[in-house]
Amino acid sequence: MPTNSIASIATSLPPIELVSWLNAEGSLTAMLEEKAGQPLRVERTFEGYRLLTLQQKRQLGLQGSALNRPLLAWIREVLLYGNDEQPWVGAQSIFPLSSLKGKARRLQQLKGTPIGYVLFKRRRTVPNQRFVRQTSEGWQRQTRYDWYGRLLLISETFCRHFCPVILKNVLFLYTQRKN
Repeated sequence: MPTNSIASIATSLPPIELVSWLNAEGSLTAMLEEKAGQPLRVERTFEGYRLLTLQQKRQLGLQGSALNRPLLAWIREVLLYGNDEQPWVGAQSIFPLSSLKGKARRLQQLKGTPIGYVLFKRRRTVPNQRFVRQTSEGWQRQTRYDWYGRLLLISETFCRHFCPVILKNVLFLYTQRKN
């Protein structure tokens, strides 16, 4: 029997200082760089081909028999660093092979470039569908983008170190206003 207690709901809510980051529209890269006061440092932890899981296929919006077929994708996993030694965000970008055609092929050649530089180069926002959930690594937002007719899935997990960084800035601003 599912529990409907307020305690169980409250523990599944993100910290208040993280809500605006999880729901932000536009380039998360630009927001993080503004907060850091410098360009992000990108550390690639994996880049290559993998078969997608059933959950990833569903998140990409696949249905019916497409869920049962193997689907190969280009996967890029990175850690994003702001202005300190601890990563702020762990990100995974999933590009189904069917999406890597034409100009979109350059998404396989990002190297140390944040994907936000490419996705938001010409427009402020791109059509998307977002899911927010808590994982063992931290709070995560998964966004499905339709980038010029190409489906992409980007998961961004805010590392536990990031919340104290936000809170420290909020407290600093609060004390500045009081003085």
